[in-house]
Amino acid sequence: MNKEELLKRISELESLNDQLLAEIRYLDELLREVGFEEGLKTLKFAAKELIEEDRREDQR
Repeated sequence: MNKEELLKRISELESLNDQLLAEIRYLDELLREVGFEEGLKTLKFAAKELIEEDRREDQR
């Protein structure tokens, strides 16, 4: 890739990064509104707990 192509690709990736960050922030906000006290952090913790619970039940 030449310099011009690299700069264009960097610009595309920066734009994509901005979009993804905005989506993550919005999702975090929605999660807090529906009761996940720390947003995504709390959701991830709850999901891990459910997975572990399912694994324990499968081992019985």
